[in-house]
Amino acid sequence: MFINISPLKQYRDFRLLFFGQMISFLGSMVSYVAIPYQVYELTKDNWLVGMLGLVQLGPVLIFGILGGTYADRLDRRKLLLVSEFFMSLMILGLTLNAWSDQPSIPLIFILVALFQSILGFHRPAMDALTQKIVDKKDYAAVGALGSFRYSAGAIVGPALGGILIASFGIKGAYLFDFISFVAAFIALYLMSKIPNPEKRDNSPWTDAKEGLKYAVSKPELIGTYLIDIVAMAFAFPVALFPSMSEKWGGASAAGLLFSAMAVGSLIMTVFSGWTAKVSRHGKAVVIAATLWAVFIVGVGYAQHLWVALLFLGLAGAADMMSGLFRGIIWNETVPNELRGRLSGIEMISYMSGPLLGNARAGWMAAKVSVPFSISAGGAICAVAVIVTAFCLPKFWRYHGHASHTS
Repeated sequence: MFINISPLKQYRDFRLLFFGQMISFLGSMVSYVAIPYQVYELTKDNWLVGMLGLVQLGPVLIFGILGGTYADRLDRRKLLLVSEFFMSLMILGLTLNAWSDQPSIPLIFILVALFQSILGFHRPAMDALTQKIVDKKDYAAVGALGSFRYSAGAIVGPALGGILIASFGIKGAYLFDFISFVAAFIALYLMSKIPNPEKRDNSPWTDAKEGLKYAVSKPELIGTYLIDIVAMAFAFPVALFPSMSEKWGGASAAGLLFSAMAVGSLIMTVFSGWTAKVSRHGKAVVIAATLWAVFIVGVGYAQHLWVALLFLGLAGAADMMSGLFRGIIWNETVPNELRGRLSGIEMISYMSGPLLGNARAGWMAAKVSVPFSISAGGAICAVAVIVTAFCLPKFWRYHGHASHTS
């Protein structure tokens, strides 16, 4: 019933990677609040906050594929070390910019785009490395632990970000993120040397096309990508949190709004044992995405902070349910020699949707209103998810492997 922590006890390298990345992710979630909050404070423009998503979309699409390809060709640990180093420089740039008397909005957008480009190499390498340092039998437990790390960081990080911004300003939040990268770098450095992937004679672009060809050939993979993109593109409200927080307490309320979905995600993760007994993984993803849409509609109608937090928590639980089953499908379907490339494609699917969703939410809020943007987006999302599932019958009927042990 409860989450399985045995991989943390059994594998030293996984333990170092897990806790190092947990610290790094905690810092990243502090900046996740700080960046849009700073842009909104400087401009009071929901549309411009939403445009942060579009600035990041190009790097995600380009470097998600390219980064995944190199994760299958290079020493993944070294690739992570280099990525962590350069990402820390981008955060240092944001810190110095925040310290200036007149912070530059264009510089914020440039640094965010560069950070996202480097992340395109970091995340596929981390996913591929994780699969290499644990036994196959532990993939499900490792997936749940990864979800726990995400949820815990996404709860504590934004709340901490709100406190840091309220107490020390934006620069204090960025400085915390920079320090977290240093800790993650040390943890990666202490890991054992991981054997390189097998040497490949093909060019990186040939390898990238091979990964895309494999993904397109698997309806179950295409279904996980499209459902997630559709769900997030129409119903991701995060860009509007700085604006929403103004009437409920400013930076502190913003931190709570940014954390709320992760609270639901964490609760779903902790009680994720039941997912091992489910075999209709495609159907589970569709149901979860539909529930996500319904709860986001509730957020749009919320008149009080606690109501908004409640619906965001329920939405986060539904999103994590979808993520858990998508992760199971990926681990059952993707061989390790393609893990890096397919991790890049997966990253595109689960990151492009929110980035598009933020742009949509910001644009619609600027044109009509914040509540309309959220509730209408949720309603459109519910219809779009159902239509997408109807167009993908093989994904809807997909059966995976279920465990019936107690």
